[in-house]
Amino acid sequence: MSKIKIYTTLIAAALMAIIIAQNTTVVETKILFVTIAMPRAALLAVTLLIGIVTGISLALGWGHKHKSADDSASTD
Repeated sequence: MSKIKIYTTLIAAALMAIIIAQNTTVVETKILFVTIAMPRAALLAVTLLIGIVTGISLALGWGHKHKSADDSASTD
């Protein structure tokens, strides 16, 4: 099972590298009140990193405190 994850990750990384390499034109991006000119590849890479960090943080449950049944019963 571990080899499947490794191969899937390598294929996804290779595809992402190809997509980023093919998109080198400069684009303007508006973020709130600021307009930023950057290569589309940089925009894709930043978006990918934000998605990875968000996915990992949601998977690990960061920022979410679990309340156990013992904690609620011991409020006497």
